[in-house]
Amino acid sequence: MKKVIVGTAIGMTVLVLTGCANKAVVSYGDATAVETTDINFGSTDLQKVATQMTDSLLLSPVVGTLTANNRPVVFVERIKNKTSEHIDTESITDSVSTKLLRSGKFRFVDMSRVEAAREQLNFQQKGGMVNPNKAIAFGKQVGAQYMLYGNLSSIVKSNKDKSDVYYKFTMRLMDLESGLVEWADETEIRKTRETAGIGW
Repeated sequence: MKKVIVGTAIGMTVLVLTGCANKAVVSYGDATAVETTDINFGSTDLQKVATQMTDSLLLSPVVGTLTANNRPVVFVERIKNKTSEHIDTESITDSVSTKLLRSGKFRFVDMSRVEAAREQLNFQQKGGMVNPNKAIAFGKQVGAQYMLYGNLSSIVKSNKDKSDVYYKFTMRLMDLESGLVEWADETEIRKTRETAGIGW
């Protein structure tokens, strides 16, 4: 009986200590701080490519020509992910379009919401529940004059001591009427991880 009680007491002590040792602590961090958890594409990389591409486009002499008389309407195509990683490229697209919209130099059409807009217009026109004098008619929407699109690609090299990943992010602005590319730029990121040997 004594052995059972002692064994139970030791077991409970181990459980309590293990529970204390594994207690997770959650805290807020700086969303703009450099993230170095691993060499995969992360938040710092997303912010870097979105900021560099946006700044490059806004500082381009082409933008002065395009925006001289009005704010051109742009359609942003979702960035193509040509890497071997699962990367939420919609977040890059959102960051780029938001920064450009905030600049006050462009207007945007959101192609990802066209189907939802069509459903609402159908409801207003055919539903019989909306005042016909206030219903929005078909054929009034504004089409894009330019398309902004891009690619994210990577090259990964590794051996037993070192891993290296190179990312290249490219964007282009195309005039939809002429098919001419009015602006293009690219930015690069290289990340390396080395395994420390014993005694290092």
